[in-house]
Amino acid sequence: MKKNIILSIIILILGSGVAFFVYKSEPKLNKNFETQNAFFKKFRFRLGLDLSGGSHLTYKADTALVPTEKIDDSMSALRDVIERRVNLFGVSEPVVQVQHGGLVGGQGEQLIVDLPGVTDVKKAVEMIGLTPLLEFKIEKSKDEPITIRPGKDGKIDIGQISLDQQFIPTELTGRYLKKATLEFNPTTREPSISLQFDETGTKLFAEITKNNIGKQVAIYLDGAPISAPVVREEIPNGQAIISGSFSPQEAKTLVGRLNSGALPVPITLISTQTIGASLGDKAVNAGVKAAVLGFLLVAFFLILWYRLPGFIATISLCIFIVIILSLFKLLPVTLTAAGIAGFIISIGIAVDANVLIFERVKEELKAGHTVADAVSHGFSRAWLAIHDSNISNLITALILFWFGTSLIKGFALTLGMGVIVSMFSAIIVTRIFLSALRFIGEGKVARFLFSSGISK
Repeated sequence: MKKNIILSIIILILGSGVAFFVYKSEPKLNKNFETQNAFFKKFRFRLGLDLSGGSHLTYKADTALVPTEKIDDSMSALRDVIERRVNLFGVSEPVVQVQHGGLVGGQGEQLIVDLPGVTDVKKAVEMIGLTPLLEFKIEKSKDEPITIRPGKDGKIDIGQISLDQQFIPTELTGRYLKKATLEFNPTTREPSISLQFDETGTKLFAEITKNNIGKQVAIYLDGAPISAPVVREEIPNGQAIISGSFSPQEAKTLVGRLNSGALPVPITLISTQTIGASLGDKAVNAGVKAAVLGFLLVAFFLILWYRLPGFIATISLCIFIVIILSLFKLLPVTLTAAGIAGFIISIGIAVDANVLIFERVKEELKAGHTVADAVSHGFSRAWLAIHDSNISNLITALILFWFGTSLIKGFALTLGMGVIVSMFSAIIVTRIFLSALRFIGEGKVARFLFSSGISK
């Protein structure tokens, strides 16, 4: 009993400390995430577009060299790369969508990126980053004429034919890159980058090297040729080497950018703007008030119906909320209306676990067991039902997170986190507190406090 009392005190102290942290801390990552809503402005959580607004970026995609039948696939790949870059773990809730050019507008293919909470446009552009465009080009045939383009001054210099005019693009781009690795020449210590293509890229690279033995294959990065090696033999394993006049730090940076996702087509930023919250402050305030009121009504019901265990469950529920809010700040999780809904549902799941436990305790007391035995047996009997229901909820959350869009992922993430923490608060915290109350004895008062409903 003394051990349980000590544990209860420790949990209360830790819970108070975490609550103080939630109230006072201001994570550096969230300094640019502001909202007009008083509650969220005070506690500085990261909010989604529907609650705090953010930045709206429009990029134009250059698909001039992409075959018409492959434009949709290229734009889909571009969207996936950008979303993966700004949506690490699926918690930042970006909205990345493709806007196809119409016959009337003639604007071409565009990519729309909405970043929640990022009101600094410069920071928003940096989040997209300078993802390199990697291309492989082959020599033009001798029968194909070389186009001589005039310079910026309008004059044509016959002696200055750019390397770009000597090569034609292939289907092999950074889209098919599996990974990039930084290597050093053992003799010269010069840095080089080893490329490993995926299955499709390996086939394309093998075909290119097979058909161009004795010819140059140029490697272009962001539209500029960086290497043009001569093919000696077919390379069937999908491995290529980039060597150029870059420093080790430049090579390291390039490897990181290539691994983060090379763009299948080049993009150009054409417009930026800051957007407001789609729901508005009134909707946010209404949601916060509803959540607080709902918690108070649940706490009132628990205490009124389940008496002392209900009071303990309310304390456990407060600890659950503090832990969840702390995790939201530490990760940090982007809170949208859907994410808040997942959090509120997890509160209901936590209450459900306590209800199952208390009903089993009530049955044990009616069977004539002591309060201590009733609490112990009640937890043991309720565990199977709690275990099964929470496992099914976690499976649902995982499926939603795996197959859902960014908005659904936010809901699934908060729901899954809530389910896991609710199991801890219901099974561990509530049990420790109830076990620490054995000192009240086994009399009528004790049995009344541990009963429920209108029973005596």
